[in-house]
Amino acid sequence: MLEPVQTVQIFEDKADIQAFSAGQEIFKQGEVGQCLYGILDGEVEMQVNGKVVETLLKGDIFGEGALVHIDKTRYSTAIAKTNCKLAAMTERHFIFAVQETPMFALEVMRSYSDRFRRLKSMM
Repeated sequence: MLEPVQTVQIFEDKADIQAFSAGQEIFKQGEVGQCLYGILDGEVEMQVNGKVVETLLKGDIFGEGALVHIDKTRYSTAIAKTNCKLAAMTERHFIFAVQETPMFALEVMRSYSDRFRRLKSMM
C-alpha cells in the first residue's frame, strides 16, 4: 500500500516541487489554502496560535484540510524546521489522485485521523 507522499510522488509531474529553508513559513494560520504538501525531505513544524503542536517528517502530508473544507482556511501555521523539499498538490490534482488511486484517499484520511488522535491525546 502506498503512503500518501508516495502517491504525491507518482503524480510528481503534476505536483509543484518546492524548497523551503529552515525557519521559513510554508503557510500561515487563517490563510486560504490552495494545496496540500507531501514532505519529500526535511521536517515541518505545525503551530496553532503560535504553539508547536507537532513535528512532521519525511513521508508525511499536511495542509489537506484546506482542500476538503468549504472555506479552505488554514487552521495551523506550517514552518520548515529543517531545510525541506515539498511536493505541493492542488485541489484539481488531489481529486484526480483520489479518483485514480482510491487507496490514496484512504491513506490521507488515516493520516489525518492519526494526527487528530495524537492531538486529542495531548489534551
